Amino acid sequence: MLTRRTDLPLDSDSLSRFLPWLIAFMVFLAVMTLAGVMALNATASRWNKGISGALTVQIAPLETSVEKEEMRLQAALTVLHATPGVADAKIISDAEIMALLEPWLGALGKAKDLPLPHLIDVELEDGADPDTAALTRRLEAAAAGASIDDHRIWLKRLINLIRTVEGLAAAVLALVCLSTVGTVIFTTRTGLAIHREAIEVLHHIGAQDSYIAEQFATRALMLGLQGGGIGLALAIPSLLGIGHLATQMETGLLPDFSLSALHWAVLAGLPPAVAVIAMLTAHLTVTKTLIKMI
Repeated sequence: MLTRRTDLPLDSDSLSRFLPWLIAFMVFLAVMTLAGVMALNATASRWNKGISGALTVQIAPLETSVEKEEMRLQAALTVLHATPGVADAKIISDAEIMALLEPWLGALGKAKDLPLPHLIDVELEDGADPDTAALTRRLEAAAAGASIDDHRIWLKRLINLIRTVEGLAAAVLALVCLSTVGTVIFTTRTGLAIHREAIEVLHHIGAQDSYIAEQFATRALMLGLQGGGIGLALAIPSLLGIGHLATQMETGLLPDFSLSALHWAVLAGLPPAVAVIAMLTAHLTVTKTLIKMI
């Protein structure tokens, strides 16, 4: 199909020269949108895997001796170990807390006189759903100033946000697809009007509508591949540049927005998909228009 001889001078159409650039813009926008959604989804999946089965107990420091603070921590651990659904609970050391604060506070994260709370990392059993309100009351009774940070609430909000972003991205991709289809329809109908006399001559010598439609479809496919390749070639450096800038930020300030090999394969498949849409659109447009013209 790509090497078939054409009887219509479609390459000379001025409007067809702009079609690859319009498709390139559409593909660029689609690649950037889809890449953002996939990276965000992958990040949320990693966070979900890491914190969905965990809680953090925070105990506010009191102006007491080290021995009394240790007794408060041990009392909280006793309550946690006796709670059904809790697989493990361990105290997070001050050094680990400072390491977590360092990306946000810089050198302040290394200060020894910061009023750091006591943190306990709680690992839940698979499928466990403890009553955090009741657990908070028991912890407060055992160690004054204890509270629970339930990551599942934050994670649920994050998932809702991602679903909203995915819906907006789907709307953008739908608009890109509709814009591509509309552009191809316009350029194809214009080409039919320009070459109307040549098409009538072809009909008189026995050419079928399908033969003429295939010539327009082949042309649309080639222009779609050309424009899609340009759009992808522009999008890849943009994505790599964004990833490079993200890595320059302090560790922990931004999540890892890296794409997997499967993600890159999906992005690479966008230009051929757009080209096929352009080809089918041109073929259908020519077939329907010729029925009315002849």
